[in-house]
Amino acid sequence: MTTLTQDIKKKLSNLNVLEKIIAINVVVFLLALILRMSFGWFELPSDFSSFIAKPWSIFTYAFLHYDIWHIVFNMLWLYFLGRMFLNLFSPKMALNIYFLGAISGGLLFMLCYSLFPSVFGGHSKLLGASAAVRALLVFLCAYMPNQEVRFFTFNLKLWYVGAVIVVLDVVGIFSGIREPVTGNAGGNLAHLGGAILGYVYAKQLVKGRDIGKGFGSLIDSIVNIFKLSKKGPLKTVHKNKSKVGGYTKADFSAFNNQKKVDVILDKISKSGYDSLTSEEKEFLFRAGK
Repeated sequence: MTTLTQDIKKKLSNLNVLEKIIAINVVVFLLALILRMSFGWFELPSDFSSFIAKPWSIFTYAFLHYDIWHIVFNMLWLYFLGRMFLNLFSPKMALNIYFLGAISGGLLFMLCYSLFPSVFGGHSKLLGASAAVRALLVFLCAYMPNQEVRFFTFNLKLWYVGAVIVVLDVVGIFSGIREPVTGNAGGNLAHLGGAILGYVYAKQLVKGRDIGKGFGSLIDSIVNIFKLSKKGPLKTVHKNKSKVGGYTKADFSAFNNQKKVDVILDKISKSGYDSLTSEEKEFLFRAGK
């Protein structure tokens, strides 16, 4: 049993941060399936009065799935988006966008149901990681809109993908209003909330502002309260303004564009996006176009 536990811990430690989120989602889904129960206390209610009684549900709803196809599609999206995202940005930023996307989706869901009860119907509940996944997807589409991805036999620019997804969500909202029994207006509202967060986050990051930093610091503070082990020494990252990606500016200028991108991405993988200089961020943004 000890060996099995050690093997599981080792495999989990090798997962990236978004793959760990996938693992949590799968475990929760299997528990609900095996126990034949729903985790109602962790679902997000549509009215604020019920939400006040369980404020944690603004996070926990994004880890609940009761339908096999619901979790399969969400986790596949999260897996492929994670591989693309973590090649460019830090795990901490991925978590910030994931959780802020879930919060934004949940807030839009509750706001619309509270302000327009005659339109969206009575009491409802929200669950699933779709809003958080939408935030990551639209973030990438807005940050590097002209980046091409392979789709069967042809290439598509990322902004095309994002635009189609958002349009489908908007259509889904109105379809759900017309057919409340078979539709999913609440879920599509949450999707749209996550998409808005991802878009705003990307556009602000292009301007040099990481709007998730405050949220990330808050989460770090909460986690540190419960840490039993002593903190390790603080690591200081020195940004050498005379170099780009560890090379002199003269050497860097001699590289072709692809080599320059590779150099900067290598730096991100080692030290995170925040270690980039403003010059490196600007070049990466232009290359994404």
